[in-house]
Amino acid sequence: RNLLQDDLDSLVNSPSFSLKVERGTIKPKENFDAKEDAVALRKAIEGLGTKEKTVIDILTHRSSAQRQLICGAYQEATGRTLLDDVKGDTHGKFEDFLVALITPPAAYDCHEVMRAMKGAGTKDSVLVEIFASRSNDQIAALNDVYLQETQKKLVFDLSKEVSGDFAKALLLLAEAKRDQSSAVDGEKAKEDAKALYNAGEKKWGTDESKFIDILCLRSVAQLRQTLVEYKNISGKTLQESIEGEMSGELEELLVAIVKCVKSVPAYFAERLYESMKGCGTDESTLNRIMASRSEIDLLDIRAEFKKRYEHSLHSAIESDCSGNYEKTLLKICGGED
Repeated sequence: RNLLQDDLDSLVNSPSFSLKVERGTIKPKENFDAKEDAVALRKAIEGLGTKEKTVIDILTHRSSAQRQLICGAYQEATGRTLLDDVKGDTHGKFEDFLVALITPPAAYDCHEVMRAMKGAGTKDSVLVEIFASRSNDQIAALNDVYLQETQKKLVFDLSKEVSGDFAKALLLLAEAKRDQSSAVDGEKAKEDAKALYNAGEKKWGTDESKFIDILCLRSVAQLRQTLVEYKNISGKTLQESIEGEMSGELEELLVAIVKCVKSVPAYFAERLYESMKGCGTDESTLNRIMASRSEIDLLDIRAEFKKRYEHSLHSAIESDCSGNYEKTLLKICGGED
């Protein structure tokens, strides 16, 4: 039972729950004045050489909604978009991260999904991360932006990019059909756990569709209980069974779902660690997580990071990044843990 107890804290803060507990590092600025910010940004950008410090200070001390108001005021004052001016005046990783901050969350998710679908070979790990970790509301908002920008349905375009069981699971998630209830049915959890055990460990070969239906459609609260029951029946964790029974993208997606069911912040802490370890940095993952979680649960992600890796997220960014890019990331990260 104590597994559930441990998980309750992260449960309350997890974005898949409707209790709106903000665990972000970025809060809306008091006495906010969009016009004033727009003027300051205009001066910083139009002066000789962009004053990066001003741009960083303003964009990292406003909420996403406030940044949208600044974009409106900026366009009214200059006839140009802040996005275009930032792109024209900065470059590389620094530019990419500022763009992430200026773009509304649903549009940013949508553009990341589009980028992952473009070109030869789909970048499945991006699709896995986004669809495994976002709430129904976030996925619905992403779908709306996609339809607005392309006049096409995301699930239709996605279905041409992915195939097999991975596609089945991904498309279920992309349809935002996960049950939203926070009530837990103990008997149903036992039944589901049994069904998963029979579909995997117990038989020769694996019935993937059983795993897909249960993991992509049951509520997070229900799945938490199912993980506990599964361990009781099988003696293994569900994650261990999935890793033993499956491979490739389907395995990656189902494992990501299980990790997010247990704790979204712990899942992101691990993704951040992976993005910075070893030689070279996966900036797009770093940018995506830092920007998209900054108003949701970045405080919890930082705590999980410290707990797992014995050094802070702050120090990881310091040793991995440099220049204005590093400065901007550190401001979004907030303090040292």
